[in-house]
Amino acid sequence: MTGFVRRYLLVVARFLPFAVAFLRDRRRFLLFGGQRRLDEGAHRRRAERMRDTMLELGPAFVKVGQVLSTRPDIVPPPYADVFGTLQDEVPEDAGGDPRAVVEAELGDELDLSTLETVAGGSLAYVYTVEYRGERIALKVRRPGLKSVIERDLQVVRALVPVIGVFVDERQKFSIRNAADDFEEIIVDELDFDRERAVMQDIRNNLADDDRVVVPATYEELSSERILAMDYLTGRKITDEDAFEGVDVTPHELAERIATIYLEMGLVDGVFHADPHPGNLAVTDDGRLLIYDFGMSERLSDRVQTDIIGLYRALVRRDVHELVDALIALEVLDPGVDRAEVGRVLELVIENLEGRSEVTWRAIITELTTMLQDFPFRIPPDVMLLIRVGTVGEGVCRQLDPEFDFLVVIRQFLVEQGFIERELEGMVEEAWTDAQRSLPALTRLPARLDRTLDRLERGELVVRTERANGAPQRDRLGYAVLAGALAITASILTVQDGPFAVVAGGLGAVFLVAYLVARRNS
Repeated sequence: MTGFVRRYLLVVARFLPFAVAFLRDRRRFLLFGGQRRLDEGAHRRRAERMRDTMLELGPAFVKVGQVLSTRPDIVPPPYADVFGTLQDEVPEDAGGDPRAVVEAELGDELDLSTLETVAGGSLAYVYTVEYRGERIALKVRRPGLKSVIERDLQVVRALVPVIGVFVDERQKFSIRNAADDFEEIIVDELDFDRERAVMQDIRNNLADDDRVVVPATYEELSSERILAMDYLTGRKITDEDAFEGVDVTPHELAERIATIYLEMGLVDGVFHADPHPGNLAVTDDGRLLIYDFGMSERLSDRVQTDIIGLYRALVRRDVHELVDALIALEVLDPGVDRAEVGRVLELVIENLEGRSEVTWRAIITELTTMLQDFPFRIPPDVMLLIRVGTVGEGVCRQLDPEFDFLVVIRQFLVEQGFIERELEGMVEEAWTDAQRSLPALTRLPARLDRTLDRLERGELVVRTERANGAPQRDRLGYAVLAGALAITASILTVQDGPFAVVAGGLGAVFLVAYLVARRNS
């Protein structure tokens, strides 16, 4: 408990200046005064100081910053942009020496004299070591890190009520959900057994694609704290010499990154959610090499379908479909005012169409900004997909400043048949309606024939009294037929078929005939 209290007070002390700054943005003298107007540069400098503070506070807060970079419902765009640059760069000795873990778990299996350091992150370090005559890579979780993370997550949860005092009700809803999301994502990243299983699934899914390579894993050497895999090397995609002597251009690699990540998310349902430049490389034979699958996600079939609906709605600018997709993904509550949300989304589309350049980040920023008046949340799987889109688009535009992510999405949806499948679904639905209406169609001529036979034989007789001595037979016949056809149309409407329209139209004709006959009598 003493360690928790010390940590809590330290975190409060480190973030207190930022809390005061945000309060002064609302009231210059904290309790009174008008709002302060700061330019984007001032906000960006403040965001950079917050980012540096998160790095100093350690792994849990690095992950908090990374998650916040994909939560535009909580943080403004300048802060999201800066937090998105957090890439797990912390001192090697934070959390203890990972070599101790290798010695404890694999000391009898490997020649530890061949162990060499490759890279370090907030949660783990990567080494290479000799195994069966080849060098393999070991991703090793820092010893004692799990207890440190659990303590920091308790601190974050304890801070949520305090933060809630200073924000409006809508933001309280988002912050509470974000705190839950932090815990889920970080706990998943600590489990290397889970990462190995996800990594192997993605490798299997992409096995037939010679444009990309995912390292193979060694289950016999892996555990919850160690992930053993092939040691593959490449050039960081943003290095100046990344494309020298390889048969791929920056534009081609940008397209490749976008389509491969779309395939992982929309087709395979299991995807790598951290495509920043440190996790992507170009091999000597021009293939895309993907590292570090700690931040990854599996999607259910239902969520995959809903995500496809969201992408399709954005590409086609279909407001009604976009509302359906946001509700299906649990971003919006099912009881939300659909008409009001629809009007807001129409404004979003109008604002975007008025721009000379539309990006994925611009769409997400505009969408979340305009939905501020509605209670909404971003579930973890949707949040990670947003991260893939925003981070991935940033990487692609570093490779090719003219890269259009939306064009690639549209092409991908067409190539995969998602748009055609929608059309096929409409045709299938129309055919089903026709099949359901077929029995009524086959019975209608027989019924009409029997009715006309009875009229011809005089079995259907309508007896009326004369009014003012004038014959009523003709015009009453029109009235009877009009009424009968109106009832028939009402009955056929239940069948969802086309005959209700025909019966209604004939009924209208006989009604007009009745009115004309009455006027002329």
